[in-house]
Amino acid sequence: MASQNQTETTDASASTDTQVCDGLEPSLLSEVDITLPDDADEEEAAAIVAAVGAHLHDQALAVAAAAASDQESWDGKRWAFSGRVRAQQQRLARVPRDAPTDAWSAAGRTDRF
Repeated sequence: MASQNQTETTDASASTDTQVCDGLEPSLLSEVDITLPDDADEEEAAAIVAAVGAHLHDQALAVAAAAASDQESWDGKRWAFSGRVRAQQQRLARVPRDAPTDAWSAAGRTDRF
């Protein structure tokens, strides 16, 4: 009886999950396999499915944002470039985030860093 109730709850929660995360690809939702505890009531099952759905939604948004940003950034490269400036010019330089990411353009502006 508990497994039948769990199946009914899972089916009801799955429709709620689909409504909450309708921006996600269906293939992503079909790969999710949630096993609910046998003693979970409807509210607890809905909360678990909502939390998993929110996590998947946030993850999909992060992936979409990363794919949308085609611009090259200084993430992970600023300190290396600053080290090269220190080695070549024997001075400390703090590379701003809005500095050009093109190496030649950035090298030409090291006097302003």
